[in-house]
Formats: sequence, structure tokens, C-alpha cells
Amino acid sequence: MNITELFQYDFFTNTLLAAAFASIAVGIIGTYIVSRRMVFLSGGITHASFGGIGIAYYLGINPILGAAAFAVLSALGIDVFSQKRFMRHDSLIGLWWSAGMALGIVFIYITPGYTPNLMTYLFGSILTVGALDVWLLAALALIVTVYFMFFHKAIMFIAFDPEYARTHNVPVHTLSLFTSALVALTIVFSIKVAGIILVISLLTVPQAIVNMFTHNYKNIMLFSVVLSFVGIFTGLIVSFSVDIPSGATIIFALLVLFLMARLVSWFMERAGLRKSGHKIENNLNQ
Repeated sequence: MNITELFQYDFFTNTLLAAAFASIAVGIIGTYIVSRRMVFLSGGITHASFGGIGIAYYLGINPILGAAAFAVLSALGIDVFSQKRFMRHDSLIGLWWSAGMALGIVFIYITPGYTPNLMTYLFGSILTVGALDVWLLAALALIVTVYFMFFHKAIMFIAFDPEYARTHNVPVHTLSLFTSALVALTIVFSIKVAGIILVISLLTVPQAIVNMFTHNYKNIMLFSVVLSFVGIFTGLIVSFSVDIPSGATIIFALLVLFLMARLVSWFMERAGLRKSGHKIENNLNQ
């Protein structure tokens, strides 16, 4: 089948819509994750969500909804317990990470009947997204966009100097909890795009590429959205052409873009066209 012929099928339309909405969410949230150095936390939430998938299978409900609930609770739990100094932050992440994976395995094992194929959730399969997945991603993309537009300056304060934000009466704890919930939902709703194993790359690689050429927070968000879509669409085409799981081809496409960008950045540095350095700047006055 020719690739152009796919556009006449509903499943491919759903796939492209999911790619567009997921790109918006991961581009914006990924920039926040990278700027706050929350990559390890995001990895913990990602793997903890597997517990929600297992429980959802056992209860006979949509696995993505189960994963979303479990991921949000995990994110909020890590945040709350960290504030109370119940345990070291990295230890809490490791605890939630392992507990979620263990719960998922146990509940899937004790689910009566046919054991489900988990490849879609572990490694991604964007071609299997349905109408519900698209609507969830659309709602998430809208909420994330509106939230970061209206609370941009407050989020910048929290990301780069939370103590300074508290002195200016910014509701740091409330906004941090809500943003953590959005991080968890973005991770879970993107699982079918790249899978539990690889989704963290979708939230960090585009930002790393853009950060080679600009340190402006807004620019990184904007161009990360574009690069995410380019990577997802390119990976989708490669996946269709060679019959490989889409999660792997999407991340591979992004890694190729990363290597190309690194080469261009290196030549620019050698030519004196730009200075080296990869720190994201807050640019609060812009």
C-alpha cells in the first residue's frame, strides 16, 4: 500500500491528530521537565504508571485511564512526601518506580482469562490510537497550552527560583502540584506514541536539540513542539515502511535529528557563529 493511500483511512487520521496533539503537550511539558531537571522524576512516574495499567486490566476498564489515575497519584505523592521530608526525593522516586512496576505485573498475572499483549504500552504503537485517545490528547494539549500561557511568569519563577517566588506570594506548592499532575498526564497519554520504555526520550530529546541553538525558554517550547511532530511523523513513516514498532522508530528519528543538530552546532561553534553552552534561560522580562 502506498503511504498516500493511508490518508483515506480513519485510523491514520486518528494517528496524525494524536501526533499533533501529543507534540504540543510533550513540547511544552518536556521543556518544563528539562529546565527543572525532573527527568529522573518523569522516568519514575512513567514506570509507576504500569501499576495503573495492571489494575485497570484486572478491573476491566480502559488501561490508559487507569495509568493516568495511578501516574497522577504517584506524582502528587512524590511531591507531597518530598515536601514533608518523609524520605529523600530520589529514594521516593525509586520506591514509586519499583512499586508501580511490581503492582502492574501482579495484577496482569492474576487477571483471569487471556493475558493481554503489553507491547503497545511498553514500546508504543501510535497506529492503534482510537477516538478516545485522540480526544484525551486534544484536551490535554488545550489545558497545557492555556495553563502555560496564563501562568507563564509564575511557572518561570517556580522553575528557576522557587524561593524567590515564595517571597512574591506565588502559590508555589499549588502550582507545583498542578504542574506535576500535567506532567503525569502528558507521560501517560503519550504512552501509545512511544511506550513506557521510550516516552521519556520524547520529553527530552527535542528540547536538547533546540537548546543547542537557543536558550530562550519560549523558543525552546515552540520549536520542541515542531521537532516532536517531525520526529513522530518521520518515525511513523519509517515504522510503516519497515514494519517496526513505531515507538522505536520515532525515538530513532529524533536521535538522528539530534546527531544532525549536534554536527551543525559544532560547525557553527568552530566558525565562530555562536558560543557553546546549553543552559536554558528564564527570560522573565520577555
